[in-house]
Amino acid sequence: QVQLVESGGGLVQAGGSLRLSCAASGRTISTYGMGWFRQAPGKEREFVAAVTRNAGSTYYADSVKGRFTISRDNAKNTLYLQMNSLKPEDTAVYVCCASNSYYFSTYYHSDSMYPYWGQGTQVTVSS
Repeated sequence: QVQLVESGGGLVQAGGSLRLSCAASGRTISTYGMGWFRQAPGKEREFVAAVTRNAGSTYYADSVKGRFTISRDNAKNTLYLQMNSLKPEDTAVYVCCASNSYYFSTYYHSDSMYPYWGQGTQVTVSS
């Protein structure tokens, strides 16, 4: 079983950048597809980005495409989310997650695909 801990959140002005990290322990993440989701107050959790085990493919929500970049360093057992050109509507708790499903490349956008979740890190973007 893999344990996930996020860091890097904070308060930033609109147009600014943040880099989130998700440190894994317990097992190597090289066998997991990985993802980022976010949840704003009063809203449902939504998919942000995902990456396959070998980083061969990345996927993004339309709302963050071109601004966010997901990456992974399997040697460091860490997942990243580089967030640029941040907007107030990006304000949310960001959570990383891991999946060892065979169907990851098809259902990466579904939170039910991921059995392992971190606690989340708050990102607040001021206007």
